[in-house]
Amino acid sequence: MHLEERGFGVVSAATGAEGFKLAEETSPSAIILDMRLPDASGIDLIPELRKRAGETPVLMITAHHDMATTILAMKAGAFDYIHKPIDIRALDVAIDRALEVRRLTRGTDFLDVAPSRAVNIDDIVGTSPAMQQLFKDVGRVAASKATVLIHGESGAGKELIARVIHSYSAAQKPFIAINCSAIVDTLLESELFGHEKGAFTGALQAKPGKFELAEDGSIFLDEIGELSQNLQAKLLRVLQEREVERVGGVRRIPIKARILAATNRELADEVKASRFREDLYQRLKVVTLSLPPLRDRPEDIPILVEHLIMKINQRLHKNLRRVPREVLEKLQKRAWPGNVRELENVLTRAAVLSQGDMLLEEHLLEQKPSSRPPPTEAPAPRDDRIPTLDEIERAHIARVWNFTAGHKGKTCQILGISRPTLERKLHKYRLVGGAED
Repeated sequence: MHLEERGFGVVSAATGAEGFKLAEETSPSAIILDMRLPDASGIDLIPELRKRAGETPVLMITAHHDMATTILAMKAGAFDYIHKPIDIRALDVAIDRALEVRRLTRGTDFLDVAPSRAVNIDDIVGTSPAMQQLFKDVGRVAASKATVLIHGESGAGKELIARVIHSYSAAQKPFIAINCSAIVDTLLESELFGHEKGAFTGALQAKPGKFELAEDGSIFLDEIGELSQNLQAKLLRVLQEREVERVGGVRRIPIKARILAATNRELADEVKASRFREDLYQRLKVVTLSLPPLRDRPEDIPILVEHLIMKINQRLHKNLRRVPREVLEKLQKRAWPGNVRELENVLTRAAVLSQGDMLLEEHLLEQKPSSRPPPTEAPAPRDDRIPTLDEIERAHIARVWNFTAGHKGKTCQILGISRPTLERKLHKYRLVGGAED
């Protein structure tokens, strides 16, 4: 009666068998399905209803409030799940959403995603002038063995560019990648240059470093702006002499690997601030490639969405095929501080939550800022004594942490320290139990 008062045409069935027949005869815009029917369970009927009624959304109604039943219904393909006693307003909202999805699936203004083309995960896609110029530069760089510095924001695809350069210049040779910000300095030197047996406690046998393992292929130094001054000096020597010495060793080992480096910092500014060696910077920037942030090339988002969805379909065994034009327009208006990586994460979430072959706007909700209260600053030192260095450091880190609202990347940038260093200090000073990225 309520639905008829709203102007809908309504037909009803008392059993599953009758429901199958009506679904085929009437081609409904939405199906409201009870959990308990005389001849079957509502959950068991969903797959067959979806076969007979195509993309028609199915809304389940049940008196069960347990988690398991809800999960089973949604997994079977239910569009929504409504509990008894029925809240009419909740029912109206669910039906309106279902009909909107129905409208979109029957529309023609959407991006088609190719169903079967193989996807190379190292592909970089883009039709914007900035990306087309980048492709040309990569082609020129791939023809030489010159050192390359790749600059771009976090998530922009710096490692993918490095892998493309390698694949077009030394595809059959090793590609060795190392994140300079993810390993503490004492271990990073050993990782890069190797060590001899007995060089330090725990060095039970000799170990070749990444430069040796790269042979005559490529070594990719990610986040090179995080290197300590000590390691910067040693890397400079490697670049100048094309030789490495293992930790604890005296033998000089020649290296043939091409060096590709990446950073999200402005190294020229780091040089001015005396945080990065100018001579090393000059050695690294023989060729510099700059990746434009995603917010500066919104025209690339449709082709990126298509490429990423094909990649996600392969990885998750999904079948997303269509993206409404209005959804693409909303994606193009976002700022994307996390760049392509953030876009891929958003699309992956949408793919996991989607039930049909269409990506819906409701699955693209932006992440809400954390409601966790910021850490308290260290108490002010007493006036009758000089504060310790730890007290001053704790107070300053807490002040910056509050200022950035717990954003690790911005905190690291202001403090001029790496992510692992920040993590250690947050733990050391017990400033926070967890944090946003």
